[in-house]
Amino acid sequence: MERHKQIAYQLDLFAEQGGDAVSHSPSPGVPEGLEESGSQVTWAGEQERALTECLMQHVCSSDNFRRAYKQVRQNNGSPGVDGQNIKSFGEWYIINGDGMRSSLLMGKYAPSPVKSVEIPKPDGKGVRLLGIPTVRDRVVQQAIYQVLNPLFDGEFSQCSYGFREGRNAHQALRKSGEYIKGGRGIVVDIDLEKFFDKVNHDRLMHSLSLKIGDKVLLRLIRMYLQSGIFSGGLVSQRTEGTPQGSPLSPLLSNIVLDELDKELEKRGHQFCRYADDCNIYVRTLKSGERVMASIGKFIEGRLKLKINRQKSKVVPSGETKFLGYRIVKDGILTISPANIERLKDKVRKITTRNRGVSLKLIISDLNNVLRGWLQYFRFTRWRGVLVEIDGWIRRRLRCYKLKQCKNVYTIKLFLSNHGISETQAWNVAKSGKGWWRRSKTPPVNRAMNLDWFNDLGLFCLALNYDRLKNW
Repeated sequence: MERHKQIAYQLDLFAEQGGDAVSHSPSPGVPEGLEESGSQVTWAGEQERALTECLMQHVCSSDNFRRAYKQVRQNNGSPGVDGQNIKSFGEWYIINGDGMRSSLLMGKYAPSPVKSVEIPKPDGKGVRLLGIPTVRDRVVQQAIYQVLNPLFDGEFSQCSYGFREGRNAHQALRKSGEYIKGGRGIVVDIDLEKFFDKVNHDRLMHSLSLKIGDKVLLRLIRMYLQSGIFSGGLVSQRTEGTPQGSPLSPLLSNIVLDELDKELEKRGHQFCRYADDCNIYVRTLKSGERVMASIGKFIEGRLKLKINRQKSKVVPSGETKFLGYRIVKDGILTISPANIERLKDKVRKITTRNRGVSLKLIISDLNNVLRGWLQYFRFTRWRGVLVEIDGWIRRRLRCYKLKQCKNVYTIKLFLSNHGISETQAWNVAKSGKGWWRRSKTPPVNRAMNLDWFNDLGLFCLALNYDRLKNW
């Protein structure tokens, strides 16, 4: 009964914050026969199915839909298969919103197929499939998420950090560092193969039905799971998986993997999970191998998911990465080499010497990338690497500027105007060396020194790292 009181409080709080689904008057757009009887909530009985049979009224309340629309508009995103963008949806909803919510409450709403988009994986090996729902479906899914998330999140494991309010990757990394510093330096790194594409619909719906008593909502979620994928002019049916890119997918994935979390807790393991990225921390390689074998059987036998045997491994912590970092001895965080190379690939694309745009625009594009990258990797203890990356970026920009000068005379003129002697300026301008080799010569480095880059506003990783550490 204590759990029932907790959930009742959450729904009452939702109503106090502006939701109109539990008011005495019917919600706008609710067809006759589906109004609530007073403000009382009907519970699903002894099995603690946490939601009421009228939960769709909470989902379809006008306030909940307004908040959902605001969130989808903030996220922006591309149109789905119907071509409708977020602005035109807002205009459409003013006229058709009540009818849309009525069709949802009566169980007559039909989701549209999702648009299939392929994006390269960060490691460059293969592609990741994203499903882009229509704006209309994104708003509906966001509205569902806003009601379901408070009811499920409170029961999730404390070791789960992905897609949860008030939790983030840095917290997971800090906890992992504590485990390693405490003597658990062996990592059981479990990689789930194509997790989002392999989620078993029947198992997921069973987990949802244990808590949700609203059959209309359950049927709607099932329809979203099975909505077709539009690709190459054809719509194909989906029988498993949750499409990445939908607002509801992160919550559903956490519901699926919460069963794994509970099993790890029951066995007394210390672990951190962020979405489908799970690391278990043990003291010896032998115990790590034993854990990998037993947990692997649970994942593939009980959860009906598949482990990627090539990527899963049992190794000392410094030999694997977690959320882009490497965690070495004593729990110290460093940047994984793969993520350094990934940053360099982005810099190469921005500074390619045939772009034909101004250096200021190049630096502006670079700064956007560098700020976000450092914000995520600000907890690294590897400052020397940042100094090296800064130097490499400045050399790329010197190459770009030299080539931008186009001919011998303009190169000489540029260098002379920046304090280089006539002789040295002509020597660099007339040199038969390539742009990369000339960019490292002393005259070029003096002409385009740190002060010159600072005046142009180039974001310095090492300098801003120091500032972040001093906050």
